[in-house]
Amino acid sequence: HVQLVESGGGSVQAGGTLRLGCAASGHSDSSYFMAWFRQAPGKEREGVAAIHLRGHFTRYADSVAGRFTLAQDNAKKTLYLQMNDLKPEDTAMHYCAAKGGGGALLSASAYNYWGQGTQVTVS
Repeated sequence: HVQLVESGGGSVQAGGTLRLGCAASGHSDSSYFMAWFRQAPGKEREGVAAIHLRGHFTRYADSVAGRFTLAQDNAKKTLYLQMNDLKPEDTAMHYCAAKGGGGALLSASAYNYWGQGTQVTVS
């Protein structure tokens, strides 16, 4: 079983930056892939960015490519999402997720473990 705890959300003005963190604990074989998703009120949960922790390859949604960057701190077992040039349309609850393997990297249905979420608001 994997536990995920997000941190770093908040409110910023358009053009600002935030860094989200996701601390993972539990069985490492269950978390080869980690990702960030977001969900705005009335909208479906969408994949933002994902990473294979052993191979280090990443994937980003077109809407955030060039603005958001993933980074991992293996010693702290933490995945970070650096968000630059934030836009009002980035406003959403952001969730960290993990899975062992299989399924599309940015598909919510492929992930087994989820954090509680952290709110990002851009005005």
